[in-house]
Amino acid sequence: MALPGLTLPGKDRATLTVLAGINAGQVFALDGTDHVIGRGTEADIWVDDGGVSRRHARITCRSDGRYFVEDLGSTNGTFVGPQRVDILEIRPGDRIQVGPHVTLRFQITDDAEEELQRRLYESSTRDALTRVYNRKYFTERLTAEVAYSRRHRVKLAVMILDLDDFKATNDTYGHLAGDMVLRLVSNQMQRLIRLEDLLARYGGEEFVILARTTGKTDAVRLAERIRESISKLDIPVAPDRSIRGTVSIGVAALPDVAPEGGPNELLALADARLYRAKAEGKNRVCAEGEQ
Repeated sequence: MALPGLTLPGKDRATLTVLAGINAGQVFALDGTDHVIGRGTEADIWVDDGGVSRRHARITCRSDGRYFVEDLGSTNGTFVGPQRVDILEIRPGDRIQVGPHVTLRFQITDDAEEELQRRLYESSTRDALTRVYNRKYFTERLTAEVAYSRRHRVKLAVMILDLDDFKATNDTYGHLAGDMVLRLVSNQMQRLIRLEDLLARYGGEEFVILARTTGKTDAVRLAERIRESISKLDIPVAPDRSIRGTVSIGVAALPDVAPEGGPNELLALADARLYRAKAEGKNRVCAEGEQ
């Protein structure tokens, strides 16, 4: 006898796909256990939007195969279609809205379809060479984070990093070696930042880091750790040849710009400080001046 819930073929699975919001296109697989949706780092389904609570809602799969969404006392509510819900069974095609901006679609997909969706999302948000986030995604996130930090008086800092003398590396060892430098340096930076921070390739040999809930003092400490770590990184550029590189870093925190200043002003200040670090001899962090 068929169960009243969902009967899933062997390789089909339940997923949530983000339809609206900064992370539109991202796919989350549901494995039959409880999954908390929220903005906090402890959430199983992490949604980066200021209108989403840290523990906003929970998706539960019951023993009979039915899925339910439950609001966890969120500030802005959980909706299925137009209906605000406390707890409700969800079915394939249902749209779940968490907060005012983020919509997720509940669906049943097979492995191939899920993998295709993941690849499409990755290609739209990631840099093809380094696999860190791309400039477009960073710009969208920066705008949202500045607005959230202003509204809730939360700390926020931005770092712009530039590989020193990168053109000379390309000219001496070739572009394949230059690509290796970019990949290894970005991997090293990714290991040093927190889960809630964001690393993106901004263009060429320039990277940016968005450090959430971080003031200038802590941002400078992180920048110095990154600078020192990269200066010690051995980078193979030929079978019998390794080199070391350095980075210059400009740091700006949200209080450094005027109260009416937005993401463009914050980024411009970090950029100006990067160029000051370059002018003062490279391989250094600059977090002052140009205000």
